[in-house]
Parts: sequence; C-alpha cells; structure tokens
Amino acid sequence: MRKISVRQLTTAAVVGALYAALTLLSSAFGLAYGPVQFRISEALCVLPFLFPETTWGLFVGCWVANLISPYGALDMVVGSLATLIAALWTAKCRRKWLAPLPPVVCNAVLVGAVLAWQQSGSWETFWPAFALNGLSVGLGEAVVCFALGLLLLRGVEKSGALYRS
Repeated sequence: MRKISVRQLTTAAVVGALYAALTLLSSAFGLAYGPVQFRISEALCVLPFLFPETTWGLFVGCWVANLISPYGALDMVVGSLATLIAALWTAKCRRKWLAPLPPVVCNAVLVGAVLAWQQSGSWETFWPAFALNGLSVGLGEAVVCFALGLLLLRGVEKSGALYRS
C-alpha cells in the first residue's frame, strides 16, 4: 500500500468539500441534477491529471453532493462511480488537453443511463431516453470540463502550486 502524505490527504479533502459545495451551489440554480447539467464542480474533475490524490476526494465529494439527488440511491452509487472511474482515467492521461475527456465520457454514459432508467418504463423507451440524456449530460459536461477545467489546470500550473513543498 502506498503511503499518502498529510498534504495529499488534505488536498483530497479540500477538493472533495469544494466539489460538494459547488454542486450544491449549482443545484440552487437548477443546474446540478437532471438531463441539463452544468455543475461548476465538474471542472475539478481534471485535477487528477496534476494531483492523482484528488481522485478519492472527488469521489467522496460527488457522493455527498448526490445525497440530495432527486434520482435517489441509484444516482448516489452510479454517479459517484462515474466520477471515480473518470478521475482514475484522468490521472492516467498523458496530454493536458485530453484530461477533460474522461469525465465527459463517463458521465454521459453512466449518468445518462441513470436518467434514462428513471424516466423510462420499458426497454423500448430506455434506448431513446438514453441517447437524449447521454447527449445532454455529455454536452453540459464538455462545456464545463473543457472550458473551466482546462482554465483551472492552466491556472494551477501557472500558480506554482505544483512546485511548493
């Protein structure tokens, strides 16, 4: 088992708390849950590219934020797993401009499926609902992750935060 420093643990905890708080802020404007999602907090999902230790903070922050999801336990579990898978994948990315792609793909597929499952009453209606919800969630995720997420990565790199002990 790999040792984690106090600084890394603190970074993960702060990112998780920030993710939950920003999601609740997005929720106040009706942008955190449902087919149209523009969670400001999703910009943080690119951080594992620079700080792999933020992976678990993002997972816990998403789980906490999804406690109030109108889609219930299914969204708590699947939505949080989408964030975890995306964060693990982002940490493995080799190019900065690709860092936003894992959250977009994972959320479009997994959250899109949760929304479609909740909305459809049969398999016949699931697939059209999945296509629409996956596209909608994916587009919102792409806007936030590619626009805000890449700006965040650039800002963190320019701040020198990577080089402080």
